[in-house]
Amino acid sequence: GFQDPATPVMEGIINFHHDLMFFLIMITVFVCWMLFRVITLFDEKKNKIPATVVHGATIEIIWTSIPALILLTVAVPSFALLYSMDEVIDPIITLKVIGSQWYWSYEYSDNLEFSDEPLIFDSYMVQEDDLAIGQFRILEVDNRVVVPTNSHIRVLITASDVLHSWAIPSLGIKLDACPGRLNQTSMFIKREGVFYGQCSEICGVNHGFMPIVVEAVSLEDYLTWLKNKINFDFNV
Repeated sequence: GFQDPATPVMEGIINFHHDLMFFLIMITVFVCWMLFRVITLFDEKKNKIPATVVHGATIEIIWTSIPALILLTVAVPSFALLYSMDEVIDPIITLKVIGSQWYWSYEYSDNLEFSDEPLIFDSYMVQEDDLAIGQFRILEVDNRVVVPTNSHIRVLITASDVLHSWAIPSLGIKLDACPGRLNQTSMFIKREGVFYGQCSEICGVNHGFMPIVVEAVSLEDYLTWLKNKINFDFNV
């Protein structure tokens, strides 16, 4: 099943999936029932000549109009959800993501009150021998992305070498990182937590070993982390 949603977009994706499954189940049941009825009623031994079916104008109107209404009912929330995924509303943070073989690089550039330079760091997978108790194999990284909750965040994604894909299921994000091209998405995380993802575009021999970890904290904790991170990086 789906992971626990942490953004309104992912909640919308799950709800849309459930609504769509309702239509699919109803259509499947109806088609199977019609198929069974046709097989039993139009058996050669029972009804050699289907004299009752001469013209099918009424039934043709029905089987054209009903699917059209179903498709319209599905299309309206689908397009609404699709456009909401691309909407960026007054972001307070711009997170730049660069995919490389086989790690991720991140840049925070909205920290001018703490430093004259943007915060840039790389994020590598933690090797199995270096894992601490409670950490997940092939999912933990040495530098997590930390973002505040209940805040609009813009994410700009690109790649330095080959195609990658920045995907985090709980946040409803899966966006390709293309060399020479800048893709944009947004996220609004509603609760604190740690959310895991992986590269979802085959990018070479170590494609399965470039995980993504996003940690959502309160705005106060985020500002504290940002200040400490900047002081540590520039002092080193």
